[in-house]
Amino acid sequence: MKIFARIRFYYSAFVISFVVSMMIILLFLLPRHKDKILHYGNKTMLALLGAQAEVVGKPDEKAQLYLVNHQGIVDIITLEAILDKNLNWVAKKELFEVPWFGLLLKNGEMISVDREDRRGLIKLMKDVKHSLEVLHRPVAMFPEGTRAKDQKLLPFKEGAKFIAEKFGLIVQPVVVLGSKSVVNEHDKISIGGNLKVIFLPSIDTSKAPKDWYEKMRKDMQTIIDNEYKESAISR
Repeated sequence: MKIFARIRFYYSAFVISFVVSMMIILLFLLPRHKDKILHYGNKTMLALLGAQAEVVGKPDEKAQLYLVNHQGIVDIITLEAILDKNLNWVAKKELFEVPWFGLLLKNGEMISVDREDRRGLIKLMKDVKHSLEVLHRPVAMFPEGTRAKDQKLLPFKEGAKFIAEKFGLIVQPVVVLGSKSVVNEHDKISIGGNLKVIFLPSIDTSKAPKDWYEKMRKDMQTIIDNEYKESAISR
């Protein structure tokens, strides 16, 4: 079983690398169609990985900022496949410097953030404002800041909260379950299975109570715990 899971992982890695390569080429050749290239490219990737995504709840057409729990690259693939919105992902600067994959982030005009730079938050604010007001692209962030290894959500970084409140954004929390079963990058295995994506009610931060961010995290954790208890699906 472990050997099969390992083989499946390397097949998944090949699929991701191949489709990413095709998307990079298409983004270079057809820059005006970035939204369609990213949406259908990730949709194709998910299908080749043998995974389907069950969607619970409704994506809010007015959402400006999606806050998503994070386990691995499949989280991004899944949201891009589901939402045909040309999402603008916030990613750490180091990922933009990764050979080949970094080209996808650059050509996709994603938002780079330097965690070591004290001015990083100022740049992030400017980039988010530009994305929403000029590019008309909703922004997606992982409030945990990095990948978690188990069921418990990591403490949420304050950056997402600050930006949401600064611009009075409409935030939609999203819980993605099952991504590590599809591709577990840490253990380099893939046991397959489907995903479940749960869209929680949106939060208008211009009208929300002061503890909206803390409550959102608790609500997301409750969903993660309940799904694991009732359906044995991990995040």
